[in-house]
Amino acid sequence: MLIKNEHTRGMLLTLLAVLILSPDALLVRLISADIWTLLFWRGTLSGLTLFVFLLTIYRQKLFDMLLAPGRFGLLASAVIAGGSILFVGSIRMTSTANTLVILASIPLLAALGTRIFLSEPISRQTWFSIIFAFVGVLVLFSGSLGYQSLLGDLMALGAACCWAGNLVIVRRVRPLNMIPANACGNLLLAPIALLFNAQPLTIQSADITLLLILGTLVLPLSYALITLAPRLLSAPEVSLTLLLETLLGPFWVWLVIHEEPSAATIAGGILILGTITIHTLVSMRQGPVVSD
Repeated sequence: MLIKNEHTRGMLLTLLAVLILSPDALLVRLISADIWTLLFWRGTLSGLTLFVFLLTIYRQKLFDMLLAPGRFGLLASAVIAGGSILFVGSIRMTSTANTLVILASIPLLAALGTRIFLSEPISRQTWFSIIFAFVGVLVLFSGSLGYQSLLGDLMALGAACCWAGNLVIVRRVRPLNMIPANACGNLLLAPIALLFNAQPLTIQSADITLLLILGTLVLPLSYALITLAPRLLSAPEVSLTLLLETLLGPFWVWLVIHEEPSAATIAGGILILGTITIHTLVSMRQGPVVSD
C-alpha cells in the first residue's frame, strides 16, 4: 500500500535507516581482520556502492556534482574519512555503548560548530543542552580512567567531532548534494589504510560475508535513507529517531557477544540521551531556533 502522508513516510524511512545501521558496531566487533584491513574494505565497498548508486541516478551529472562543492567537498571527504578511522578504533578499544552514547552528541556538537564557524545563533536551551551533554561525557569518561578504554572513548569523541564537522560543511554549502563527497571520503580510507600496512588480500573467508553486508548494505543504504528523511521530517524529529541506534547498537552486541555496559556508561548515557531527547522534543514544539 502506497503511503501518501509525507510525515509518515519520513518517519518510516528514518526508522528503517536506524534498523539497518544498528548492527554496524556489532559487525565491526565480529570481523577478525586488523583495524586497517577492516577500514580498507569498509571504505572501498561502501564508497563504490555509493558511487554506483549515484551513477545510476545522476549519470553524466555526477562529475559536475563532485566538483561543485570545491574545497568544501575535499574537507568533507577528509573529515568523513577521519571520523570512520576514529569510530572503528573506538569500537575496538572501548565498549560499544560508550562509543554510541558519545556519538549521540553529534547534533549538539554540530550546533556548536555552526555557531563557531558559520556565526549562526544558538538558543539558550541549546547551550544548556550542550553543557549537560558534556557533563554526561565526563561521567562516562570517569569510568574509563586508568584503562585503555579511555583512549577508545576519546576516539569516539573525535569521531563525533569529525561527523559533526561534516554536518556543518553540509549546511555551509547547502543546497549542494554532498553524497558524492561522502563516497569520496569512504574511498579515501583505502590509500590511508595501505599506508598503515593494511593487508586486504589476507582477509579470512568468514570476514568476507560480514564485510559485504557492512560495505554494500548497512552503510550505503542507511546513509541514503538518512539523507532522504530530512526532506520529509524536521531535523529534530530525525535526530530524535536516530537516537534509537544508541540503544539498538549495544543491544545487538550484548545479545551476540554478551558485552555489558558499566555503571558509568549507564549514568553518562542517561544524562546524554535524556538531555538530547528533551532538547529535541522542545525544539519540535517551538519550531525554528531563534537567538536569545
